[in-house]
Amino acid sequence: MLLALTAFGILDRTAEGRYGLRTEIRPYLDPADEHYIGGFVDHLVNETSDQITRLSAYLEHGKAEVDNNLPSPFETFYRNTHALAEFMTAMWSLSYAPSKELAVLADLNHVRTLVDVGGASGPFSVAALQHYPDLRATIFDLPQVGDFVHPTRATYDLADRLDFVPGDFFADELPSGEAIAFGYVLSDWTDATCAQLLTKAYHACEASGRVLIMERLFDDALNGPLATSVMNLTMHVETQGRHRTADEYLSMLQDAGFSDCAVHRSSGDKHLIIGHKR
Repeated sequence: MLLALTAFGILDRTAEGRYGLRTEIRPYLDPADEHYIGGFVDHLVNETSDQITRLSAYLEHGKAEVDNNLPSPFETFYRNTHALAEFMTAMWSLSYAPSKELAVLADLNHVRTLVDVGGASGPFSVAALQHYPDLRATIFDLPQVGDFVHPTRATYDLADRLDFVPGDFFADELPSGEAIAFGYVLSDWTDATCAQLLTKAYHACEASGRVLIMERLFDDALNGPLATSVMNLTMHVETQGRHRTADEYLSMLQDAGFSDCAVHRSSGDKHLIIGHKR
């Protein structure tokens, strides 16, 4: 195993036969580091690996037919307290570190209220609140997620700035705010569902406000990047969605009524698309 990890470039081996993590790898494997991805790796091992076995059936019969009698994605993710806790940990380890850069790109200096739709335990909200001291954020997610938001508020001393509103974004209207954020949410759903959610976001967005979409993006020719292509396979088997190109999201925003739409590329895999309500 040590030799295999060395060959993959995760470990270094000294002339004396000792092994150690490579410096550039260490943050992602250190549980104390904000870049730690162990929670997401656990999710891939414990959840995604079993679902990959459906790929051959998808190819033969089509995804819609194969998934027809299966629970919806979030019925699976939230099926019990243990599964929900594991999913919250996975989303935090996937989102918090990149959210720090995305929050800066969002330019929320003059924004007072942020609504984090499907915000889980708050990785993007926390990153935004840490960077913008005058901002208040509200996480809007299913009721059972509230139990995971309360520890986040305590850990990051945000009790007076981070709120939680329980709800179902299919059945309920979204809370109103100056900025409506979808952090790694739209890739869970079909184009038609995304259109419905963005229309709701337009109505919830206050005058001169904006919507923020944070996602991995395919290049225009769908040839990559590699990380987006691999994660797209995960979305395909675990959710009803997929990853998209920047132009696809820009078109969705414009169809929902947003204008002055633009893509802001980060230094990582996850990027920001902004649409404004004029």
